[in-house]
Amino acid sequence: MSNILTVDVGGTKTLIASFNNKGEVVEQFKFPTPVDYKEFITQLVESIQNLQSKKFEKCVIAMPGKMDRKKGVVLAFGNLGWHDVPIVSDLEHKLSIPVKIENDAKLAALSEAHLIPEYRKVLYITVSTGIGGGMIINGKIDPNNKDAEYGHMLLEHDGKLQRWEAFASGKAIVEKFGKRASEIEDQATWYIVARNIALGLIDVIAATTPDAIVIGGGVGSHFAKYGDKLIEELKLYEDDLLHVPPVFGAQNAEEAVIYGCYILANQ
Repeated sequence: MSNILTVDVGGTKTLIASFNNKGEVVEQFKFPTPVDYKEFITQLVESIQNLQSKKFEKCVIAMPGKMDRKKGVVLAFGNLGWHDVPIVSDLEHKLSIPVKIENDAKLAALSEAHLIPEYRKVLYITVSTGIGGGMIINGKIDPNNKDAEYGHMLLEHDGKLQRWEAFASGKAIVEKFGKRASEIEDQATWYIVARNIALGLIDVIAATTPDAIVIGGGVGSHFAKYGDKLIEELKLYEDDLLHVPPVFGAQNAEEAVIYGCYILANQ
């Protein structure tokens, strides 16, 4: 029986997972993402060939950055120095199966939205090294928002125009406090983190009017520590025309992307 192959390519690590037809992870393997693209393809193919699963029906690969989905080319990466890489044709040639690419944040959004099917329109925001996200409508990636880069919105902060992710991302937290989100314990710091996330998120809410919001990524995985503060901050901006919907922490923060790959493969 054929399995579905999923690949989550990150700036520091790449995760490969094989799914059976019940949507269960059969096996997975992780390796450091090489800086050189050709070396990456070689190592990826070798890692796939070393999996116990030998027969795959199709592959979905998640990449950060901007892409031409029709041509199967990733144009620019947010955290890798690759440009215009024809990853679909490269992998189809090596693996002899259909390959599809999609942005990693959009796939994480797809996965998390499927866990709360009672909401028709779900906004997913990932707060990690940078800030990204996706909009899911009726269980599918919204084609009108497929290239949205929420973290690149310009906002006034500390008296100057800055990109949202420049002051609210995981990288910004480390630069400001000298600590990763996992190391923050005091409530005063979490209040500042929540306020900075809220400043950009309220604009995204106003523009996209979601029915629910999910916060994921490395910082999102600590939602329980600041979620109430974030909702409190968002409510300050609420009025008759701007409604703040329910806000949740991601249920599957670490593996949301590969599950999103599996869902997209079946769509």
